[in-house]
Formats: sequence, C-alpha cells, structure tokens
Amino acid sequence: MPHHERSRPRVLVLNGGSSSGKTSVARELQETLDGVWLRLGVDTLIDALPASFFSEDSLSFAADGEVVVGAGFQQVEDWWMAGVARMVQTGARVLIEDNFVSGPGGQQRWQAVLAEAPVGWVGVRCAPSIAAAREQVRGDRVTGMAAKQADAVHEGIAYDLEVDTGTQSSAEAAGRIQAHFFG
Repeated sequence: MPHHERSRPRVLVLNGGSSSGKTSVARELQETLDGVWLRLGVDTLIDALPASFFSEDSLSFAADGEVVVGAGFQQVEDWWMAGVARMVQTGARVLIEDNFVSGPGGQQRWQAVLAEAPVGWVGVRCAPSIAAAREQVRGDRVTGMAAKQADAVHEGIAYDLEVDTGTQSSAEAAGRIQAHFFG
C-alpha cells in the first residue's frame, strides 16, 4: 500500500474536556470527509449504562464537577474500546469523542486496542471560561466539570494536531483536521 494511503487515518480520536466542542467538530467532519464516518463518544457509553452503575467504584460525578473513574467503569470502557476496535478492523471509519479524565492512560488504552489501525490524534481545546459558559447554556452537565477538564484532559497527551474551538468555529476546526490528515 502506498505510504500516503497508509498514513490516512481510519480513526480520528478527538480528545477534549466537557463542552470543548468535540461533538460539533465531529458532526462537521461527518459531513465533509469522504465516505461514512461513525461518531462514537464516551458520552454514548455513559448514557447506555443503568443508573445503578454509578458509584465511587465505577463512575461518579462530584458536586464540584470532578469525574471519578473507578475500576468498574474501566472494565466497561475496555469492553467498549474493544468493540470499537473490532468495528475498525472490519472496515468502519470512526470518529471517537473522548475526554481523558484518567490522563495519559486513556490514550494508551486506545493505542493498545487500535494498534493495527491508522489513527489520528486531535486535541480539541478551548479556554476554561468558554467551556464553562457552554456548560451553563447546555444545562446537562455538573457545574464546574467543563472548567476542571478544559486543560487537565490534555496533560501528558500526544497529538498529531490541536484545534481551538474558542478561536475558530467547528467548521473551521474540522477544515483544519481534514487538511492536516487528508490534504
């Protein structure tokens, strides 16, 4: 396979804090990239869990917005990651929306399950104040989560590209991503 084809990702991992704009950017990418790209996010996984699952041993949300990830959630997330990786192995192209609240370990776990796939790593950033304002408008998050995660989820993470949705629109960010990976 020619180098330029091998280097084109079949997976784009968009990492950013809550309310950073990952979903808006991913939706723009779905409309502009060639072919069908599935948009799968950690929020979809969380929404799929029963209410009884949420506890300090699995996944909990503190009053100040801190997310506590326990062994129970990591097990479920491992299953989900393996399923996403299997989809990629069978030909799917995937936009993964994640927020590495557990630090570099989150990226390392994706790297392990996607080791055979060409992956593009994208940091989706915005200033904590912008994320907090978006969080307030959304009304579906614990207050403080967005500001806490805005910078923290990027610590120790290696990216191929970073975009800032505080200084550019979702369409502009998606355009930068498309130009970078698909020229």
